[in-house]
Order: sequence, then C-alpha cells, then structure tokens
Amino acid sequence: MLFSHTIRQFIQGGTIRLIDANGKSYVYSDGEGPPVTVRLHDRSLHRKLVFSPALRIGEAYMNGTLTIEEGTLYDFLDICARNYRRFESLPLPALMLKLGRVLRYLYQFNPVSRARANVAHHYDLNGELYRLFLDEDQQYSCAYYLSGNESLEIAQHNKKRHIAAKLLLEPGQKVLDIGSGWGGLGLFLAETAGVDVTGLTLSEEQHRASEARARRAGLAKRVRFLLKDYREETGSYDRIVSVGMFEHVGVGHYRSFFETVRELLSNDGVMLLHSIGRMEPPGGTNAWIRKYIFPGGYTPALSEVMAAVEKAGLWVTDVEVLRLHYADTLREWRRRFQLNRDKAKEIYDERFCRMWEFYLVGCEVAFRHMDQMVFQMQLAKRQDAVPLTRDYITDWERSEAGRISAQA
Repeated sequence: MLFSHTIRQFIQGGTIRLIDANGKSYVYSDGEGPPVTVRLHDRSLHRKLVFSPALRIGEAYMNGTLTIEEGTLYDFLDICARNYRRFESLPLPALMLKLGRVLRYLYQFNPVSRARANVAHHYDLNGELYRLFLDEDQQYSCAYYLSGNESLEIAQHNKKRHIAAKLLLEPGQKVLDIGSGWGGLGLFLAETAGVDVTGLTLSEEQHRASEARARRAGLAKRVRFLLKDYREETGSYDRIVSVGMFEHVGVGHYRSFFETVRELLSNDGVMLLHSIGRMEPPGGTNAWIRKYIFPGGYTPALSEVMAAVEKAGLWVTDVEVLRLHYADTLREWRRRFQLNRDKAKEIYDERFCRMWEFYLVGCEVAFRHMDQMVFQMQLAKRQDAVPLTRDYITDWERSEAGRISAQA
C-alpha cells in the first residue's frame, strides 16, 4: 500500500500499528513511546491519505472512517507532530507545501464581507459550547503561566494583567480593543485602570454577550462593543490592543492593518498586538484547519509582521515570544472539553465532537512539537512613548497583584 510506504519513510519516532481497510496490519516502531493502533475503514483512504494527509486524516477521524483502537488521539497526533519535519522533506509533501505558499494570498483574501463570514463560521457557534471548556471570563486565547501550576482562571488573569502592564494605562484614556471576543479584556482594563474602552467584533454572538456583560457590570457608559470591522473605525485612541484577532487579518492585508492602527493611534499612543505566529519562514495554513475551523486564518512569521510594521512607519518598542504557554492552555481546554463532551454532543452531534477533539489536540501538539508560538508586540508612533527599560511591566504587575491581595 502506497500509504504504508509513505508512513515508513517518515515515522522514525514512536510506535504505530496501522490496520488498513482490507484488514492487513503494518507496524512502524523505534521501540519508544506508548504503542498506537490506527484502523482505516474506507479503502479510498489508502490513496487520499497519501496525497492530502493534513486534510484527510482529520476528515477521516471526524467521519469515523479512521479510528484509534489502542492509545488515544493525542498519542497518535503527538507521534505525527514529532515526525512532521521528516514528512515535509518527502518529495510530494514538499511540493504541496510550496503550492500552499503560492496560494496563500488567495486563501487569505479577506475583504470586510468575507471577514464577517469567516468569523461567523467559528465564533457564532452556540455560545454554550465555549462555556464548556473556556475559563469563567471566556478568554479564547493563550493564557500566561508564571509557574505552570496555576489554574486556567489564574493563568488567563495573568495574561490580561501582563497586557495591561504593557499598555501603560492611565485613568480616562481611550482604548480600542480590536477583536474584543466576549468582552473580558475590555471590562478588565476598564475596571482595573479606569479607562474608556471601545471593543470591535464581527461576531454577532460575541457582540450580544459582550454588551450584556458590560450592562451587568455597570460599565456600559465606559465600555461599549461595536459590531464593526477595524477598517471601518475612525477617531483617535490613546491605546490600542488586539488579542487573537491578527490571525484572521490575512497576509495580503497586513500593511493595511498597521496603517489603520497608525491612523487611529494618538501621537504618544501605544499598541499591544498579541497573536499566534510561527518560528519559521512564511508558510501556509493546515488544510483541515482552514476548511473546518478557521477559514481565512493564518499564523504569520515575525518577518512578515515586521515588514508590514516598517512600511506603516511604526516603532516596535517591545517583543515577547510565548512558547509553550499555549500548549498548556490547549491541554486544559482539551481536558475540560472531554469532561463536558456529552453536553457538547447534545448541542451538536458526535461528528462535531470528534472535529472539536481533533482541533484541540492537533493545535496542542503543533505548539509542543512544531513551529507554532505566540508573540506580543508593542508598537508606538514615537520611540520615547514607553520607558527605555522593561522594569515598568513587572512593577505594574506586582502593584496590581498587591492591590488585589489587599482587597481580598
């Protein structure tokens, strides 16, 4: 079988037993790690998995035509991820990767109308789904683990506090939150620093939830959320923050994004951009993720972001790369989703649950073994807009932690 031959070429770490649709068994092993047994139930997979494994493995798992009979889905994808570098070096995968890079501008063409549709695909799912695995504040982005032993709630609070420290907030400042999610960060900034926040989202579900949260918190006069694309916003802001949104901008729109930021930012303003990225040169988006999870999505190389920032005429005043923080975040999301899997099945169905499992596991192993990371980039119009050393970040975080402790 051609698929068996392909696996033999790149699996050099771990133990996989493959049972094809004809019942024939193949074993690939270096004698290390827990054994994983995978069974194929559809003969067409013998060919499909050779020519488009990134897409077809996920589809087969969703459809039940690929099942894990020994070990777990995590064990299987962990082996795949740890051996992925070898897979990329094979002639056919290397060719498909080059083609993906050529076509990425087409995949990521995101005018306002298409951006709205892409956002709706993922973020307008039933809100109850996200409550099954996110923290209480519904932070749907990388948490910040100081010790590695914190709860998800504490780690997400750490992330919000870390971002607030880098924004150098002062009471009364106007803050723009591009991609405001369910409103948690905007409400935190308003409560903690006494700032006025405008949040932008393209998700109708998130917009409704955010507005309701602002009213319940008694902050509706200082925090508002608009169903609006960042390209439609006008005015001037002292601070701009964007968390987990830049991945949806599209590589062909990076310069426009940063030019818009420059236009909206006051002369002494500061922006904090928090985004998933890659430690490798520019590439493409996993075909399964692009089709089923984040259409139009892409995690950029820092070189692509820097080039667009330079052309927009902004200063990069600080960059921090978070490496395994997102892997640990995803591990906890996966654990919570599994605990609430039956509830998710009631909201959707079994196929959806397998899709979501594959998404959470696949992303976690990508952050552990492949090229994925998260970066926080601080930007300004003026090089003296922020202090020349980073002590102010730690000082602000300690001050805020002490204030919370005193209140408690």
